[in-house]
Amino acid sequence: MNHNEMAVRRIVIMGGGTAGWLTAGILAARFPERGESGIDITLVESPGRAPIGVGEGTWPTLRTTLREMGVSETDFIRECEVSFKQGSQFIGWCRGGDESYLHPFMPPAGWEGEALPPYWLEAANERSFAESVCPQTSPCLAGLAPKQITTPEYAGLVNYAYHINAGKLSDFLRRHCTEKLHVSHLLEEIVRIDSEESGEIRALCTATGATIEADLYVDCSGLSARIIGQHFGVPLLEQNRVLFVDRAWVTQATHPQPDAAIASATLATAQNAGWIWDIGLPSRRGIGHAYSAAYVTDDIALEQLQQYLRERNLFTDELAFRKLTFVPGYRREFWVRNCVAVGLSAGFLEPLEASAIVMVELAAQMLANLLPRRRASMNYTAKLFNETFAYRWRRVIDFLKLHYVLSNRTDSDFWRDNRSAWSIPAELADRIEFWRSQCPWHDDFQSRNEVFSAASYQYVLYGMGFATATPSWTLSERGRASAREQFEQARLQAVELMAALPTNRDLLERINRFGLQRI
Repeated sequence: MNHNEMAVRRIVIMGGGTAGWLTAGILAARFPERGESGIDITLVESPGRAPIGVGEGTWPTLRTTLREMGVSETDFIRECEVSFKQGSQFIGWCRGGDESYLHPFMPPAGWEGEALPPYWLEAANERSFAESVCPQTSPCLAGLAPKQITTPEYAGLVNYAYHINAGKLSDFLRRHCTEKLHVSHLLEEIVRIDSEESGEIRALCTATGATIEADLYVDCSGLSARIIGQHFGVPLLEQNRVLFVDRAWVTQATHPQPDAAIASATLATAQNAGWIWDIGLPSRRGIGHAYSAAYVTDDIALEQLQQYLRERNLFTDELAFRKLTFVPGYRREFWVRNCVAVGLSAGFLEPLEASAIVMVELAAQMLANLLPRRRASMNYTAKLFNETFAYRWRRVIDFLKLHYVLSNRTDSDFWRDNRSAWSIPAELADRIEFWRSQCPWHDDFQSRNEVFSAASYQYVLYGMGFATATPSWTLSERGRASAREQFEQARLQAVELMAALPTNRDLLERINRFGLQRI
């Protein structure tokens, strides 16, 4: 048979961790048949090599991903030390004090009608933008859960995601993929990659002398990028001139009391050269200081993290601290010949807004959607994939940079340089100028491949105090009346949710005892 006419039936994923097992699960659930009548999926990872395991924040998209993989939400919550996440709270980003704002997961009221920000700005509302337009804000900041024990799995009274123990998630997904979805799992050290004359990969060669052959290889080898980077030599397009954060100190702190409240948002507290994330799980808090080595030394960054812990009664002499280093950036190409990179091998920017896992989901889903039926289609598939993800990475960079650009902090060169024209992408600068006279809205984004919607831009812009000077002649009395009505509806819905929802910890304990109703 002509090589180009051969079917793509054998897929090998190199590397485990969250990226590898999510990719395996998404592909295996989409193509459930194995053997001669289906697709064989094999994941190979080095024995004893632990994943980085600090990506503890997710997006609401993970609910759909897990459901489509056939995962029980009850089992997932019980086995992965999960808590509920309803958004991200940014503290000290505006002026460097204790001021804060929330980026919730529900879109603003009236999202399919007329934009509300101009009317909120005109009214000089004392309530924050998020609180005025989104009923989720109050229950989220109060540490409440997004659902009740009687709410079925993956459903919610408000939109939600998860905080997870990343190490436990990888083990959970591995068991599910191998036992329920029939993914083959090999523990082998890859020592060589053999190629065909065409440049395509022929096989992965292991330390035991075995060869692992496939039609398509997925590089989930993490920051080492064994295939896409080391073998194919695809360069990383470094973004440290735009996004300065390139290191992190991380630790895991036990709650001061066993029944301590569990926050329903990722807490992001700004520092003089970065920011500290704080993620509450049932038994501990995952805390890390993401910072720029160009603006603060490692030792001082560690001291700042330890001071944060002391102020919250979380510091003990037994705490272990681990330093991570990375180069913010993404690959010039993600799909080369018969290899596609997913996860950290494709790129990493910084932990802000928890974009790492969702980029894995998006990549694996597009791979499943575009999976070539024959080798002749591989080049065009790669072109579509590369164009889509180059666009997505650029837009993620713009959105992350927005958080820094809007700050009014002047206490360090880190914050001043983040607002300097030389560090701001041209398209982001144009958008900000555009939004000075009209608020972000659906038509501002032409692609269906947006990672962050106009709603997310609204929450960050107006949470940070950005002022859109909308001309009065573009507003109407009918619009003002409608806005007042929707602000009041959001307030009343928030009151109802505050009365109906249990705390994050209370619901998690009930789920552990009784489980959720399966759909």
